[in-house]
Amino acid sequence: MQKLYPNAAAALEGLLQDGMTICAGGFGLSGIPERLIDAIRDAGTKDLTIASNNAGIDGEGLGKLLRTRQVKKMISSYVGENKEFERQYLAGELEVEFCPQGTLAERCRAGGAGIPGFYTKTGVGTLVAEGKEVKSFDGEDYILERGIRADLAIIKGWKADSTGNLIFRKTARNFNQPMATAGKVCVAEVEEIVPVGSLDPDCIHLPGIYVQRLIVGSPYDKKIEFRTVRERAA
Repeated sequence: MQKLYPNAAAALEGLLQDGMTICAGGFGLSGIPERLIDAIRDAGTKDLTIASNNAGIDGEGLGKLLRTRQVKKMISSYVGENKEFERQYLAGELEVEFCPQGTLAERCRAGGAGIPGFYTKTGVGTLVAEGKEVKSFDGEDYILERGIRADLAIIKGWKADSTGNLIFRKTARNFNQPMATAGKVCVAEVEEIVPVGSLDPDCIHLPGIYVQRLIVGSPYDKKIEFRTVRERAA
């Protein structure tokens, strides 16, 4: 299978439709599939449900799709850096399903592994547990969380070979890996494509069987959510 595409628009051709569910990798602004997000914005696909650790910030990451009003629902664990997200949510314009961070990662991992649901103690006795089945194991209550399956997964990697074997870099590994397996189709953008056989098999984080389409997205500008510096010495 030829997996390498010339650009993000070509890699997403035939995959986008209104009302679809997308799992998007990234942690803050680290490891976000910037080129693929831009292509979805440019395609105008709307009424999207997006599962992601966060919603980017205003004008960056998934914040671009919020600004263009293409997102109907967010399934996220942290959204504190996005004022447009806050505005839409408080105005009743955006549906939000808040999910504890570890639970969200496990819901996507479970969906990718064919596990429809699992029990966890996280959220027991809180708003997170409302409307969910509660079951007791060894005298402790657990709530049932459903695995997440998406029509499409979009992820960002560091290096890949042309068959899709992929390595993530540092924090980018947190959510890209489980998101990749949760999509019926996974499209990955990477910084570099290397020859087949040049990646150490023991260092591969995501086997190529999970990646159907692949693009090179570099060069990238490193974006920082908060720049913290000390005061200049007198």
